[in-house]
Amino acid sequence: MPIFHAYDGTELAYRLLGKGAPLICLPGGPMRAGAYLGDLGGLSARRRLVVPDLRGTGNSAAPDDPSAYRCDRLVDDVEALREHLGEERVDLLAHSASANLAALYAARYPERIRTLTLVTPGTRAVGIDVTGQDWREASELRCYEPWFAQARAALDEFLAGRASDRVRAAVAPFAYGRWDDAARAHAAEAAAQTNSEAGPVYYQDGVFDPPTTKAALAAVTAPVLVLAGEYDAGPTPDRAAELVALFPDAEFVVQRGAAHFPWLDDPGAFVRTVEAFLDPEVHSVHAGGTRLAHRVWGDPAAPPVVLAHGRCDNSGTWTEIAERLADEHRVYAFDFRGHGLSDWPGRYSFELFRDDLHAFLEARNLAGATVIGHSMGAAAACLLAEREAGLIGRLVLEEMPPPFPLDPPRPLAERPDGELDFDWALVPSTDAQLNEPDPAWAQRLGRITAPTLVIGGGPTSQIAQERLAWLAGRIPDGRFVTIDAGHLVHTDRPEEFLSALRAFGLS
Repeated sequence: MPIFHAYDGTELAYRLLGKGAPLICLPGGPMRAGAYLGDLGGLSARRRLVVPDLRGTGNSAAPDDPSAYRCDRLVDDVEALREHLGEERVDLLAHSASANLAALYAARYPERIRTLTLVTPGTRAVGIDVTGQDWREASELRCYEPWFAQARAALDEFLAGRASDRVRAAVAPFAYGRWDDAARAHAAEAAAQTNSEAGPVYYQDGVFDPPTTKAALAAVTAPVLVLAGEYDAGPTPDRAAELVALFPDAEFVVQRGAAHFPWLDDPGAFVRTVEAFLDPEVHSVHAGGTRLAHRVWGDPAAPPVVLAHGRCDNSGTWTEIAERLADEHRVYAFDFRGHGLSDWPGRYSFELFRDDLHAFLEARNLAGATVIGHSMGAAAACLLAEREAGLIGRLVLEEMPPPFPLDPPRPLAERPDGELDFDWALVPSTDAQLNEPDPAWAQRLGRITAPTLVIGGGPTSQIAQERLAWLAGRIPDGRFVTIDAGHLVHTDRPEEFLSALRAFGLS
């Protein structure tokens, strides 16, 4: 492991995982070696993780002066690591107890923070207390678990001040969204990885000055992500929300089904959330209870255009079109649920995709925008235009699946091997609707008031073009054009696609 030297000469070790821009990842515990973070659920595939062992833990040396374990003094170790890495500003991630350390670092060195990610964060540094009642209420969320009775009895002992090794082991299931073999193994390593003598010094009296820290954090301009676990008690989502309020530019995410170690409970959900936050070109809004990642181009004052991608794609498919439209428009391209960097909730239908689009338009105050949808995104936009007359200014439906039963129907799809950048569950769900669409989808086409352009991909498309022409004819202000490109018109024939948009009135 590489090492660096702290202000007092102590040798401190750190791990490097992955490639890309560095992300310093501070381990919690308190005073637990960084190995328990692993690769943070695969985040190392997106960023170069720099995982230090705090002094006296893992492969780092113990200091001569035990008072150097104080959280406020460890701030200097974080600064020494930044200097060692040669970074002017850093992306800093902190888990659990180390969120207190990260808060003190941000308060002291706000100009050194590029982004701050606080995962199931400790809150003592800012005077937010996690109470016994918090623990009891959070534990009740797990009352259906087979281990609940034993763990709850141990929790009562823990809260009464009888925190023996046996009690700590019995309480451990509450820290995990799933108490499976992986969680058991992870929990079993905790004692050997933790400097139990340093822990009390980390939190000793006088370490924290909450009023001063809160005042300093109010001046931190860097973006902050606070990620809480739905089942976590330390802190509960409500307590974590109090922390969010202390920062000028903070995003709050509650990871469903997760407890204190969210990268173990659902690695994909954790990585998508953190990756979206760390990418400066990606933004997120919480729309209808779902986090929707999106990208933005163009002048904020320009007329808005919203781009809705097709099934199994993501907002990246629109990049070339978005960059061209951005000369005259403010362009938004978002990932539907189950796609790209948005949430993957596991439930999918064309109506839910319609609701995503609706919620996104409302969250970004985009009533009257031009909406351009491809395939599934076109179907979602069409369903929304049928329901909410006036919400969409102009409508473009590229290769929309017509609302007719498929003959022959699509057979049951088989999941391809390997990692996917979409949730496979959406495929069988939407295939069933494509095979037998709701007859009301076709019946309500006459309710669409927005001027509508239907674009077909010509004879090489798998969609019958005469049905797209019929679709355009049922919309009061609809028109139909074909571009010989197959299903992926906007990616395979971008110039012709843009020409059709211009002829439709998008300058």
